[in-house]
Amino acid sequence: MWHRRYASLLFIAALFTGFALAGSNAEREPAPRFSAKSLDGEKFDNQSVKGKVVLLQFWTTWCPYCRSEEGLVNELTREFADKGLIVLAVDVGESKKKVKKYLEEHPRTPRIVLTDDTNLAAMYAASSYPIYVVIDRAGNVVGTQRGAGGEGPLRNLLRGAGISDDDDDDDKPAPNQGTSGRATLR
Repeated sequence: MWHRRYASLLFIAALFTGFALAGSNAEREPAPRFSAKSLDGEKFDNQSVKGKVVLLQFWTTWCPYCRSEEGLVNELTREFADKGLIVLAVDVGESKKKVKKYLEEHPRTPRIVLTDDTNLAAMYAASSYPIYVVIDRAGNVVGTQRGAGGEGPLRNLLRGAGISDDDDDDDKPAPNQGTSGRATLR
């Protein structure tokens, strides 16, 4: 009986140690080499975003979870632009015509990138939506989130890259924090 308790305690200790190490810069992997062009013609690659924090959002016009988080992503784009955040919203697998029509009715603040104008969707195996990836100022992947998780998990990913409110209070719960999204910090 004591073997099970000991094994359980050992497992829990290992789990917490893993979480503590997960935020370590030493374990972060460099972002894959990418290129992207926004609908407005602005070009991005690893070199052009060096020194900036990049939030990639993989989305589609038909995804209800993507739609539910559009306002949040728009807000984060505006809120942290002056702190060096670049948000690339990569629409996966839809035509330029369809996306432009959607944007007429649902304007977006982030730079919009189509699958045809980037190699990012393939690199991050974007097949369910939304997917978020945060790249730090040194060009390393901070973490990913697959699925809509609300404001708290997205802000935590950005915080891991050094982007946060001046007024952040880590003791207060994050508003609108959902449970469906799973964020993984590296």
